[in-house]
Amino acid sequence: MPRMPRPELADARQHGLHNIGQAAQLSGVSAKMIRHYESIGLIPPPSRTFAGYRLYNEADVHRLSFIRRARGLGFSIRQIEALLGLWDDRTRASVEVKRLAQAHVDELAAKIDEMQAMQRTLQHLAQRCHGDDRPECPILDNLASTTPAADDARAAPGRDEIQHRKRMR
Repeated sequence: MPRMPRPELADARQHGLHNIGQAAQLSGVSAKMIRHYESIGLIPPPSRTFAGYRLYNEADVHRLSFIRRARGLGFSIRQIEALLGLWDDRTRASVEVKRLAQAHVDELAAKIDEMQAMQRTLQHLAQRCHGDDRPECPILDNLASTTPAADDARAAPGRDEIQHRKRMR
């Protein structure tokens, strides 16, 4: 739908346009984030009413929903920009979309490996802590240490091992 030149809000609504609150409700993206996405160029600048209120058409709401779903899957703003560019390009090759998605899958797997390593380290330290009235605490001792103890190295692989695992995939 072409953008209308500065209508009144009531006229805009009759033409199926939405103010920012309605666009937020329909897309699941907060008004604050809609303004942010506009400021960084993820969505085009909206048309405005005579009084300056932002107006969004169905295509804008659909684009906002796309962004919300992509953010929900953990894609970065940069990745979403690329995905939106591919979505807008009807002559795109799906291989590019798959490449972007697979790269994100690999990033998520690496983050999961790192978080599991952190979990194992913390679990190991918590098991070593007596949790009583004594002041000795292996958790605090470890955090205060400048180098991880040998026990911690067994409990959680270091960054080098994680990088090695990523290369082996």
